[in-house]
Amino acid sequence: MRDEEGLESALAAFARRPNVPMTDERLSEAMRLCIARNLDRLPLPGSGETLVRWQQLAHVAGTDLALLKLYEGHTDALAILQELGCAPFAEPGIWGVWAAEPPTARVIIRDRQGDQVRLDGTKAWCSGAQQIDYALITAWTEQDQPQLIAVRLNGPGIRVDAQHWQAVGMGSTASVDVHFERATGYCVGEPGAYLERPGFWQGGAGIAASWYGAAVALARSLHRQRQQGRADPHADAHLGSVDAALLGASAALRECAAWIDAHPHDDARLPVQRVRAHVEMAVEQVCRHVGRALGATPFCRDPHFARLAVDLPVFIRQSHAERDLAQLGQLLSHRTTEDWSL
Repeated sequence: MRDEEGLESALAAFARRPNVPMTDERLSEAMRLCIARNLDRLPLPGSGETLVRWQQLAHVAGTDLALLKLYEGHTDALAILQELGCAPFAEPGIWGVWAAEPPTARVIIRDRQGDQVRLDGTKAWCSGAQQIDYALITAWTEQDQPQLIAVRLNGPGIRVDAQHWQAVGMGSTASVDVHFERATGYCVGEPGAYLERPGFWQGGAGIAASWYGAAVALARSLHRQRQQGRADPHADAHLGSVDAALLGASAALRECAAWIDAHPHDDARLPVQRVRAHVEMAVEQVCRHVGRALGATPFCRDPHFARLAVDLPVFIRQSHAERDLAQLGQLLSHRTTEDWSL
């Protein structure tokens, strides 16, 4: 118990730190503390304890979204490696997962000898590249097939380029470009396995749980203010709206977690697309009502609140907004029933 209390105290102090430049070394220190205390050893998605996994992601997100960005990527990588039965490196470290595929950046596999490959090209949106040790990246074979590759980031032929990263929200995680020139990597699974595995969509719902955890932390600031403040029916109305939004989102997350645990090997795209849409709308509602109720004070004088408030609108853009809603609509249009009965 004393060890757990010490960890919570250390993370709470990290959350209250003053706002600092992008190169804050305390972010990687906090992540390494989580690893040292085995806080990264989460139940796997679909293992029967999916909700427990999401609860931990939500807890870290409510502490600090920059930390959560490293933490979620690291725990996602561990789950992927276990699902695909790979352990490319023996030394411990912080992992990330870089799978964005914009049209202007692509990593190509030039040759392969067993599981070892050579990589050329640029990977974009590489979150935490300046703080982590290893990454799982998507690369492309000469036959234009996607292949998941493990790389050691301090290896030769790998260069981090942060010059284009200008973000204020989520600034300290720096989703930068990483350039590969004849760099060494190791295949993880067969071509296409990263996207085809059940854990791909299951992991996408874990992101929604992280959005939810950050929104809860903002909502708690409003709840505390209403417990201590003078009578204010307008602020109470905002709190009521926040409560309704969060209650619906938590119910959707619990239902989705239960579905995944009951169908661990099935395609989870539909339930996950649904829960991501639900949680995104709830989070946007929470941000709006909390800001209108509390005014400028916590944005300017509470470092934890201010950081969450500026990080969350950027972090939630992991959703693709109307594009994701259109995909959800297309999935539903091909079904004979809509599952809307009470």
